[in-house]
Amino acid sequence: MVAHSQPLTTDRLQQQLGRLGQTPFFLKDLANHLTAPVMLPLKELNQLRRSLVEQLQAQRAQPPAWQLRSQATLTQLLPPVTGSAPGAPQLTALVRQPAQLEAALAAGLETLYYEAENPATYRDTVDWFRCHRRHGGQTLWVAPPRISKPGETYILEQVRSSHADGYLVRNYDQLQYFTDQPCLGDFSFNVANPLTAAHLMERYGLERLTASYDLNVDQLVDLLAMAPPHWFEITLHQHMPLFHMEHCVYCAFLSSGKDFRDCGRPCERHQVSLRDRMGTEHALQADAGCRNTLFNGVAQTGADYAHRLIQAGARHFRLEFLQESPEQVMAVINQYHRLLAGEISGPQVWRQLNLQSQLGVTRGPLNPSRRPITAPYTPPF
Repeated sequence: MVAHSQPLTTDRLQQQLGRLGQTPFFLKDLANHLTAPVMLPLKELNQLRRSLVEQLQAQRAQPPAWQLRSQATLTQLLPPVTGSAPGAPQLTALVRQPAQLEAALAAGLETLYYEAENPATYRDTVDWFRCHRRHGGQTLWVAPPRISKPGETYILEQVRSSHADGYLVRNYDQLQYFTDQPCLGDFSFNVANPLTAAHLMERYGLERLTASYDLNVDQLVDLLAMAPPHWFEITLHQHMPLFHMEHCVYCAFLSSGKDFRDCGRPCERHQVSLRDRMGTEHALQADAGCRNTLFNGVAQTGADYAHRLIQAGARHFRLEFLQESPEQVMAVINQYHRLLAGEISGPQVWRQLNLQSQLGVTRGPLNPSRRPITAPYTPPF
């Protein structure tokens, strides 16, 4: 119909079709290909807009469509691997106490991770670190809690306000929150294949990823062969987390309160361990969300496989500390420095650490057979 007074100009179409205020959509661009001054009743334009919105909402409700590449080979899907990462193997350390941080810094490690129960202390810790580090190349990364729940964004705000050199992120919410900051993905992403690694590295621009704890040494070597080895950090020494729970043992047994509002924060004044039927004491740690993690009282090491992993291209190895004294931290770091330098063997490391720290060190998740080096291991609970 030819318009005599109100033709369908681009402005008029934008005005009518752009009325999307009660929908999740907005009109970004509109291309008007009408060449003649035509007219259409507003009722029809409104009906057209409603029909388009209904179709868009129906499409949003559908699950993502898979794109099949039937002719693609595995090699084409995998990230390119250019060989071993240059440089000598490097040690990093995760510490959980200020005294441990001071000891690890004195040991000369270039990269340190800090995880505390109260992220509000991170800013002072970062300030202290920058005043005491030996040179600007030494960096401190801080860790948010493992769990992020709705309504707990203030915890991530406390972590970010520390202005640390980077963040050891544990879940996808934290990937989104720290998207413009240097980040390293922790073991909780369970990266066990090169496709997952490529997705996280390329989509979120991570510095590195912690290899999954589910991999034995053969599988880990395969992973290093199928993705750039410098993507990965491998935990060689740690107290394995046994389980994570919403229940707070500190509040239940060391306080007459019911939650963080009236418990008096006993987690900031006490150390709690749970003793199993074999007599081993497993350390319990609380986080900022009042959730508890129980850690194996027996430290695990992959020292026997360090040189094989280095030959496979690995260059970043992490040591994680729990309740060790500063002297124990220094001793452990020294032993692993000597291990990576080829001065001592893996068995020498775990035997020496067993004597110094009095920890029953096992081979841990890197051993394909999962057999312990010392006495046969019995599940604690």
